[in-house]
Amino acid sequence: MRLLHTSDWHLGRSFHREGLLGAQADFIDHVVETVRSERVDCVLISGDVYDRALPGVDAVRLCNQALERLAELTRVVLIAGNHDSVQRLGFGSSLMDAGGVHIRTDPSRVGEPVMVGDTAVYGVPYLEPELVRNDWELDERSHAAALAEAMGRVRADMAARRAARSVVMAHAFVTGGEASDSERDISVGGASSVPASVFEGADYVALGHLHGRQAMTGRVRYSGSPLAYSFSEEHHLKGSWLVDLRDGEPHAEFVEAPVPRRVARLRGRIDDLLADPRHEAYEDRWLQVTLTDRRRPSGAMERLRRRFPHTLVLGFEPEGATEDGGRTWSERVRERSELDIAGDFVAEMGDAPATPAERDLLHEAFEGCRHKAALA
Repeated sequence: MRLLHTSDWHLGRSFHREGLLGAQADFIDHVVETVRSERVDCVLISGDVYDRALPGVDAVRLCNQALERLAELTRVVLIAGNHDSVQRLGFGSSLMDAGGVHIRTDPSRVGEPVMVGDTAVYGVPYLEPELVRNDWELDERSHAAALAEAMGRVRADMAARRAARSVVMAHAFVTGGEASDSERDISVGGASSVPASVFEGADYVALGHLHGRQAMTGRVRYSGSPLAYSFSEEHHLKGSWLVDLRDGEPHAEFVEAPVPRRVARLRGRIDDLLADPRHEAYEDRWLQVTLTDRRRPSGAMERLRRRFPHTLVLGFEPEGATEDGGRTWSERVRERSELDIAGDFVAEMGDAPATPAERDLLHEAFEGCRHKAALA
């Protein structure tokens, strides 16, 4: 059994106002050609097909074309991610099953696999803990508890079905995974991380959510996003896992995808950046530039774009500055939850820490937004 594991397409996303739909279409061309040339038996798309719950018509059209082209060649199993609307993505899924495109957005069906030959493929969509807690009678509000219950249902079906092989698709943050700046935080809906051991028993686990390819174990992998969606991904290799299921450990080979324009970060004084011949390789890249001049140079963006025409983000961190250790905003908030960041804002505006009542109100507001997005 040969699988192609991909995820986090985020169709419709832009990169600092630069449209990416053409590059996403090129990636889909690459996926279709890989399926054809490598004789793939099933394509696994592990969530975040779209970038937002209400995708634009161009993104929907591209997704429709992608699924039509893939269905002519192979089977497709697709799950909802935290960016997707389960109602919109799941519309017509029962009809699509007959065409070989299997969309799984309903948590109640996690124990019902798609059979591809003698392999059972279990689609576990993104599980918002608060939305499944009551129906599943979970003891705690956490992603670990929700996925543990889902995998309990999967393993019960495995035991009864006794398929030759089993594959689990999930959209989650596995403990030890390396995040980037472009994933949406999922911690407000309960403790976010889950151990890789929760997937024990599956022959292969195709994960989505984190945008960098990584192997948590030989059987548990993230494919990452097909394109860089933040400058923190400048060193990522983008593509998909080509997986052969066989006796023992599955064999996985990474298939690199075409990248229309690489991303990079430069830092230094503006005169040095403009004159240094070593930066020639950056002239055709999308750039995030941080200037370290003691005084903010006038017309900095215009000057930079004469040499680096694809400069998109400009920051200023003068040499000798000690505030926050010179860390960027992304670095200062990377390990913090949305609730903590909002609490800091209240403290800054009110000259006093947020009260328990204020934090409860903020938590309620975040939960309300999350539930509304999940049900959209």
